Amino acid sequence: MKLNRYILTSLIKILIVILLAILLFLAGTMIGYGVIGDGSPFKVFSPSLWNHIFEFMK
Repeated sequence: MKLNRYILTSLIKILIVILLAILLFLAGTMIGYGVIGDGSPFKVFSPSLWNHIFEFMK
């Protein structure tokens, strides 16, 4: 019983860290694109922007 609770709390902590990492990544890209790049921060969610970025990286 104690082992199951330990595993469950560990998994919840890992999921929280992953979700926070995703949120911070999105916030960082919005700030970077909106402030540094002088674009609209919500354009970060545009698929055409990500296609352009991935084409640039090839």
